Amino acid sequence: MKVELLPAAERDLEKGAAFYAREASPALAARFIAEFGRVARLLFANPGLGTPLARGRRGFPIVDFPYTVIYREVPSGIRVLVVKHDRRRPGYGGARR
Repeated sequence: MKVELLPAAERDLEKGAAFYAREASPALAARFIAEFGRVARLLFANPGLGTPLARGRRGFPIVDFPYTVIYREVPSGIRVLVVKHDRRRPGYGGARR
């Protein structure tokens, strides 16, 4: 069992961290990454926690940051499809599987 990130979701996470590092501090970027890790572990242990979305997806917020993890439960664990900013591009990542 594992947490799998689509390459595009990994890029989403990297872009968010780069923004926080550039606009605030490397410490805040590290906190963003750490909070994502905490959420990923929580969802792996409890895949039904997130809010149900269309097409078998679920969403779960990243605490203290305006981001949501969009994921799907798969036989091997969970697959993170999108790490999306809550206030930008509402349909972002909708086609990812």
